[in-house]
Amino acid sequence: MTEKKLKVHENGRCLVWQNGEPFFYLGDTAWELFHRLNPEETDLYLQTRAEQGFNVIQAVALAEYSGLDTANFNGRRPLLQTNGQWDPTRPDIGGPDNYWDHVDTVIRKAAGLGLMIGLLPTWGDKYNQKWGRGPEIFTAGNAGVYAGWLAKRYADCWNIIWILGGDRPLESEQHHAIIDAMGQAIRREAPDHLITFHPSGASSSVDHVLDRDYIDFHMIQSGHALEGFSSYAMLQATAAAEAKPFMDGEPRYEGHPSCFKAGYQVLWSAPDVRQNAWWNLMEGVCGHTYGHHAIWYFNREKEAYRPHDWQSALRHPGAGQMRHLITLRESRPFAEFHPAPDLVADDPAAGAHLAAGRGDAYAFIYSPLGQPIRARLDQLGDRPVRAAWFNPRDGRMDRPFTVVPPREALFVPPTQGWGEDWVLVLDRMDD
Repeated sequence: MTEKKLKVHENGRCLVWQNGEPFFYLGDTAWELFHRLNPEETDLYLQTRAEQGFNVIQAVALAEYSGLDTANFNGRRPLLQTNGQWDPTRPDIGGPDNYWDHVDTVIRKAAGLGLMIGLLPTWGDKYNQKWGRGPEIFTAGNAGVYAGWLAKRYADCWNIIWILGGDRPLESEQHHAIIDAMGQAIRREAPDHLITFHPSGASSSVDHVLDRDYIDFHMIQSGHALEGFSSYAMLQATAAAEAKPFMDGEPRYEGHPSCFKAGYQVLWSAPDVRQNAWWNLMEGVCGHTYGHHAIWYFNREKEAYRPHDWQSALRHPGAGQMRHLITLRESRPFAEFHPAPDLVADDPAAGAHLAAGRGDAYAFIYSPLGQPIRARLDQLGDRPVRAAWFNPRDGRMDRPFTVVPPREALFVPPTQGWGEDWVLVLDRMDD
């Protein structure tokens, strides 16, 4: 048994430590971490993200970009070959400083910084190539062998969350059999670890692994195109499909070309990533993942489609602003929080969506453009309400003021316009 253990809260909506302490999964996307960084670069990355308040790093054991063919900094690859093909039943663990020794070291360093690793056993192109590089190496027969070996290797590490999938749909019986074999093997060998599934763009894990006993919480990928403006709708559908915690594991990345089109000359920016984060928070998610387009790949050479290098991107503003989700979320009773759309009297269309969530005696309402909020205060009862504005850009709360509630009240944020988002914080005054 691991020294610390995450579990699903008894309400089925959030994650907590075994002692009941809240855990809001705040992830960063580092898909190529094990494959492309050397130890010094790894230290810089992990230390920076820990300082910025992240608590989960999402990384892939068998990486997308030539993760089988191209060696890591040590000249080592993850697998050996059988008959000229990479064989997932033959991890290359021979000799000192092998690929898996490096993975061990990264996981251990992360633990020392209080960081979980959201560990993908493989990227999805290794079982469903689609638009990726592949090659497809997994079968229903070898998937469980590999995943079981990997899970047994890290079963005693407290800081592992398993993420199946890897940005590919399950389109055949074989694909489902591969993921089922992996999930069942991990559950058997690492029973103290949580498991989820990372789907392809604009879809949810409930589309692929609904009613699987090995899935502890669900994940959507709202993605990097216009569907990202309705991430909250995808989460609502996921919540309705199965009573398990859920989150957005891949929303719009900071620095990512809008709709994958460098020619548009529009990159998603900090206001974009904050919108998804705060819309999603109000849906009662168990966590949220941030990503930067230069960092998931650890980009070194600037180009039109990747105009930033990863080290400069580490401190782009969106990354430093994600911690404010936890600041506000954990400032009020944690487990009772749930979506509260009825708090908002008038909700604009996607892109300007006013999102609300609440607990028993408090509520948050997010205004993405600083637009006025007409709130139904009677939803909180007939007591006076203390109101204040929380700034998602710097985590500061304005001086509160008291409202003796009519049925509805209009609240106007301190500033308005693009990038001027605000959260209205309401607390019922019971004494």
